[in-house]
Amino acid sequence: MKFEEFNLHEDVLAGIKDAGFEACMPVQEATLKETLQGKDVTVQSQTGSGKTAAFLVTIFQRWCTTKPEERRSTMIISPTRELAVQIEDEAKLLGAHMGMNIGCFYGGVGYKQQEEALKKGVDLYIGTPGRLIDFGQNRKIDFTTIGTVVIDEADRLFDMGFYPDIRRMLKMMGPREKRMTMLFSATLGTKVLNVAWEHMNMPVEVSIEPEHITVREITQELYHVEGEKKFSLMLGLLKKYDPPNAIIFTNMKVTAVEVAKRLSRNGYAAKFLMGDLPQKKRLSTIDRVKHGEIRFLVATDVAARGLHVDDLAMVINYDIPEDPESYVHRIGRTARAGKSGRAITLACERYVYGLEPIEQLLEQKIPVEWADDALFLEDKSAGIDFRSEYRRASSSGTRSKGRAVPQGTKGRRKDSGGRDTHRGQASATPRRSAASPQRSNETGRRSNQTKKHSGPKSRSNNRKPATAGRPSSAPSERKERKPQYKNPDRKATVEKRLELYRQKYGEDFKVVSSTSNSKEVGKKKQKKSIISRIKRKLFKK
Repeated sequence: MKFEEFNLHEDVLAGIKDAGFEACMPVQEATLKETLQGKDVTVQSQTGSGKTAAFLVTIFQRWCTTKPEERRSTMIISPTRELAVQIEDEAKLLGAHMGMNIGCFYGGVGYKQQEEALKKGVDLYIGTPGRLIDFGQNRKIDFTTIGTVVIDEADRLFDMGFYPDIRRMLKMMGPREKRMTMLFSATLGTKVLNVAWEHMNMPVEVSIEPEHITVREITQELYHVEGEKKFSLMLGLLKKYDPPNAIIFTNMKVTAVEVAKRLSRNGYAAKFLMGDLPQKKRLSTIDRVKHGEIRFLVATDVAARGLHVDDLAMVINYDIPEDPESYVHRIGRTARAGKSGRAITLACERYVYGLEPIEQLLEQKIPVEWADDALFLEDKSAGIDFRSEYRRASSSGTRSKGRAVPQGTKGRRKDSGGRDTHRGQASATPRRSAASPQRSNETGRRSNQTKKHSGPKSRSNNRKPATAGRPSSAPSERKERKPQYKNPDRKATVEKRLELYRQKYGEDFKVVSSTSNSKEVGKKKQKKSIISRIKRKLFKK
């Protein structure tokens, strides 16, 4: 079915033509039949099936067919910043003829630019829950003015812990009968259905079989390989298929950095993408991938959802994901919009246990391929410890001035004598000369070294003049130690005790009369007892 058959507004059709869309995909056709009539929908559809265009066309059609004085704002809630930016890009393309003010709001960046957009006025809010709630609490976004709301990747939002936030936002928007709500999710779990029942107005359920859509056009291959030979096999597969572009998924951030650096050492220009990267660098990397400036991207699952790359030829699961649904989302980056693609999975002894749940979810076995010796190519980066480089780079980001400090030093460094000193400060302890007396328990090596340099001549030659800011080691300039005093014996006479105390505390030392002191103590006790009796009488009354 074509978009023209829906009797859409001419401005909406112009945007669809600019995007190059002609025929509707299954999820678009099924969704538009309901939403263009103003009905709420819960749509079960996989990532990459074209659902973004389905809710954007609905939003723009409602905007064009509503009187200007009756128009209300629209909000699209996304689980990740990357997906929010992608929705914004598609909205600006499809809505180029709408005249709508579109704003994108997410964390990880400053508030200033986003606040300036709010001051100018926004008709279509796109963002992540945290930042949208912040602006709502600060009364910079009025949730009561929202007339249409889209919850995209609902299952992903709930997996990330945003379930209470989504319910809170929907409550801030007013009655469900006075707004239109569209919910899209790869799976319709309990939480998704709870939101639909509590906050949606008799939603129509639209279900597209996710497994068949995802797998049908993807050529899947599975290789069983030892962990040590996994990278060598991947080099052989890249040479064999020579894909124009590919995304390589790993389970750990440190592995993503390592694989990207090893690929670069072997002649494949690669970059890595993970959650630890600064927001600007992450967005810049994604833009470069979309524009074909980066051929190979190594990513963790942070990029598995919402990362849309046109004509992605290959996906490589360097590690088998521990979550079966992550496998579907990963390979869903290729074969988008009905196109074909290839997904290669490397099963090593560490992650092979995740294979069975994946095949149960797909309801099919992933075809196994056997690699011959010719596929294992020489790794030019073998022997280089990229993981230690990653650890040093990570620690430098948290240390002062980016300088990595060895673990356990806690901001201290060793001076030339082997002693701990604070950074930027000279050692407060004078350096001991080679001829200084040695402790009785020192090793024979140090004792021999002392004998070798002993004598007046060696001492005068080895001693260096004192410099400014550094204490001299000369005996005359050393601080004199305070004399040690012994406490008086219990059997010592009063005169002996007085003599010792005056040596310790000075000649002004005096003895307070014990009788006067006891009288003062007695008065204090008597006063306390009188006060306690008065209190008891008051409490009894």
